[in-house]
Amino acid sequence: MGARNMRTIGKSVRTVVCGTALMLMALPGISAAAEPGGMGGMQHGDHAGMKMDDHGKMKSGGHDMGKGEKIFSGKVGPWTGEARLVDMKAQMEQSGVSAKTAARFAGKRHLMLFLTDPATGKPAAGVAGEVVVTGPDKASSSKVTLVVMGEHIGADVGMPTPGKYTFKADIESAGKKGSATFPYTLK
Repeated sequence: MGARNMRTIGKSVRTVVCGTALMLMALPGISAAAEPGGMGGMQHGDHAGMKMDDHGKMKSGGHDMGKGEKIFSGKVGPWTGEARLVDMKAQMEQSGVSAKTAARFAGKRHLMLFLTDPATGKPAAGVAGEVVVTGPDKASSSKVTLVVMGEHIGADVGMPTPGKYTFKADIESAGKKGSATFPYTLK
């Protein structure tokens, strides 16, 4: 190969590399990561008006962001349990999605059930369960399967009208079983 061919190949490689770099910089996530601090101009400790709780977690209003409102705390068979309910529409609105997208979540809540072994304080492993949600009219109820989601088991539940709802959770893990019934009034 001659020197002329090597120069042509070198120019082609430079063109491809520069073109690829420009395309990558055009992607929002990549270009934000390339800014100082790698967080799209947001500096460490800058939470755009978010408040911090005593443990350094972000919270919004009266609830720990992403953890929802505590609706139950107590024994669930051999475990210590805590149930939380997240208003999915409000969560979407806080995240900045369009009003049209947030509206699709109206009347939906995400139920989270955290179970811990009282002896160790560690999350219960291999937990499965179901919850029956009875609505304010007492005639309507729905049964949903609780799915493992990181530190909790949970499910999306429909709660379209204000009033008193009753949750009955049946849980099992490693041959152990437990249940809990708790109310919640949707305003």
